[in-house]
Amino acid sequence: MPLPGNDNILKLPVANFPTRFGHFKIYGFKEGSMEHMVLVKGDVSDKEHVPVRIHSQCITGDALGSLRCDCGIQLEHSLEYLGKQESGVLFYLGHEGRGIGLFNKIKAYELQDKGVDTVEANKQLGFDSDMRDYTIVADILRYFRIASIDLITNNPLKIDDLKKAGITVSQRIPLVVQPNEHNEFYLHTKKVKMNHIMG
Repeated sequence: MPLPGNDNILKLPVANFPTRFGHFKIYGFKEGSMEHMVLVKGDVSDKEHVPVRIHSQCITGDALGSLRCDCGIQLEHSLEYLGKQESGVLFYLGHEGRGIGLFNKIKAYELQDKGVDTVEANKQLGFDSDMRDYTIVADILRYFRIASIDLITNNPLKIDDLKKAGITVSQRIPLVVQPNEHNEFYLHTKKVKMNHIMG
């Protein structure tokens, strides 16, 4: 059934979802050919300062433990944090490779192996540095009737996009990840070229 206010988004079934981080409800949403998951902890309706993490799918980092990025560690830290809260929401969006897809992400890896940074690699492949759009997040937050959120992020673009979409972002919760030898240049690029706040 379509999401109220956006006929392009289909809401799929909801189920209980026990995890090692705590008990959530898992919701499925479909946006065209892209599928998204949303984990909800506790009662979030009409609540203020609901902690929210918007996480884009990263199969290499989330599932395979890649050290080239900080995605898997960010996901685990976010789930650990949300699991300790009375309520909270984690978006797991199907934006693999910042929206360029898995195949192109591996092509970008190949360019990075030759010394190109992550932003320049995307440009050489014909993409912007970040192809993601967070309109669906705003629509789903309204669907859950969340009054305001505390966003777990280092990315100011997410905050700006949500505010432009009419979402009240009360504060930013930093997501601190220690760099390693494989992702140090990647994290530096995110800070310098994409304005990420590392801390």
